[in-house]
Amino acid sequence: MKAKRSRAAARNLLALVGVLGAAAALSMALSGIYDDNNPFAMPVFILAVAVIARVTDGYLYGVAASLVGTFCVNYMFTYPFWEFDVTLTGYPLTFATMLVVSIFICALTTQVKRQEKLRYEADREKMRANLLRAIAHDIRTPLASILGASSALKEQQLSAEDRDALLNEMSRDANWLVRVTENLLSITRFSGGDVALRKTDEVVEEIVGSAIIKYHRTAGAVPVQVDMPEDILIVPMDGTLIEQVLINVFDNVSAHAASATRIWLSVHRERDRAVVRIEDDGEGIPAAMLPKVFDGGAGRGEQPRPDARRSMGIGLSVCRSIIQAHGGEMTASNGAHGGACFEFYLPCSEAQDV
Repeated sequence: MKAKRSRAAARNLLALVGVLGAAAALSMALSGIYDDNNPFAMPVFILAVAVIARVTDGYLYGVAASLVGTFCVNYMFTYPFWEFDVTLTGYPLTFATMLVVSIFICALTTQVKRQEKLRYEADREKMRANLLRAIAHDIRTPLASILGASSALKEQQLSAEDRDALLNEMSRDANWLVRVTENLLSITRFSGGDVALRKTDEVVEEIVGSAIIKYHRTAGAVPVQVDMPEDILIVPMDGTLIEQVLINVFDNVSAHAASATRIWLSVHRERDRAVVRIEDDGEGIPAAMLPKVFDGGAGRGEQPRPDARRSMGIGLSVCRSIIQAHGGEMTASNGAHGGACFEFYLPCSEAQDV
């Protein structure tokens, strides 16, 4: 924690010195153009104070910038030059006005930042509540199924066929709980914000192929049609996490796209990023749910399908967190095939041949 505060203080001090230095350099350049009669120094330094207040923490650095800026304008850009003088008529009021305006801008900017932080915290609390509801839904039903099946195995005389069916059902539920646990661990990992990914150069086609193989091991898997670029596409990533993103999106189709018969996955490169698009031919996402689909809710609708015992809201929330941690973004819409469309991009090297 102490090291973190030290880094923040160093960053704030660097911003203070850098922005004031840039303001001084710009004002000196303008003084050369206008033969020392510089009418722009004062607004330039007021702008510098606003920038410093915006990019630093708290009031201290903004107020310091206001004081230093007022001194610089007086000392460097007001006649007599390179002398501190407040005795000339009108100058004391001018500099006092500049100082007050600068401090007022600093206070307003800091207040806006605090309001943004409060709004961000409120959104996080809302998302946390949604995730808790989704967790309860994701865990309760398979646990009840496992308990019911185990009780039946212990208390009833069953045929070998019925026993195998119950064991298979327990195995599927247990695998689903493992998947939910992985998602919860990912939420814990990414909730702090300071995430250090172990990125390596991965062939996108191999990650996609591995995710599809694992997805097809689950019951109710939908066929996946893949469209890859002709050239090998290599992207720096945490391969395990990106594979988890793909599986979560596939599972969302199985859980919520009642009429889906196929999934289309396409990968292409746009300049310095790799773009992955996943579509299905199900019923799509209701318009009212599109803005909330990554908030940890019930996936594609306020109520899941009757035969879908589990929500993938947690999985979709994890997907976006993973993609954002890689420096990308993920969006949801309704695609050309009539169903849902999830698209995300990952930054890749400019030096890679295409």
